[in-house]
Amino acid sequence: MSCALPAAAAAGASALSRGAAAEGGQQSREEDDRKVRRREKNRVAAQRSRKKQTQKADKLHEEYESLEQENTSLKREIGKLTDEMKHLSEVLKDHEKICPLLHCTMNFVTIPRPDALASCLPR
Repeated sequence: MSCALPAAAAAGASALSRGAAAEGGQQSREEDDRKVRRREKNRVAAQRSRKKQTQKADKLHEEYESLEQENTSLKREIGKLTDEMKHLSEVLKDHEKICPLLHCTMNFVTIPRPDALASCLPR
C-alpha cells in the first residue's frame, strides 16, 4: 500500500504538471495573440502616421509652388512699375523744361493770389 500511494501521488503530480503545461500553453497562446494584435495595431498606426506625414509634405510642396508663382508674378510687376516710373520721370523732366508754371516768378510768392496763376499762363 505504501507503494501505491507514491504512484498515485506521482500520477497526480503528472496530471498537475500536464494541466499546468496546458494552462501555460493557453497563456502562451493568449500572449502570442496579444502580441500579434499589438503588432497589427502598431503597423496600422505607423501606416497612418506615414500617410499623414506624406500629406503634410505634399501640402507644403503645393504651398511652396504657389508662393514661387506669386513671387515670380510680383517680380514681373515690380519690373513693369519700375519701367513705368522711369518713363514718367522722363516725361516729367521733359515737361519741366517747357512748363510755364515752373518758370513763372509768381509761383514763389508766399501770398496766394487768385490772379497769380492767370498771369503765368500764356495768352
